[in-house]
Amino acid sequence: MRDKISELHAEICKTLGSAVRIEILNLLQDREKTVGELAEGLELKQANVSQHLALLRQRQVVATRKEGTSIYYRVSNPKIILACRLMREVLIEQLKETQKLATVAAKIR
Repeated sequence: MRDKISELHAEICKTLGSAVRIEILNLLQDREKTVGELAEGLELKQANVSQHLALLRQRQVVATRKEGTSIYYRVSNPKIILACRLMREVLIEQLKETQKLATVAAKIR
């Protein structure tokens, strides 16, 4: 069972291994949106965004709701957003530490 969970974890990490898909999740964190709204927010073509959404949907990271001719996308589990936020906080902390080290190194020279 542990091996299966590790494999699934790795697959989710691969799925989230795209800056565009991370940005899609950031746009979806507050409310559901259509492909058009996401494409506009990302300044990308709808076809490109649709490809990313298809993968996110296949991996059950996002879910959909159809209303008339529109399909609305939302994050399937709010814990996904929490995990992304935590990783972003870690990265920000790392960048701040790197900047501090660079500042200290520049003063030493």
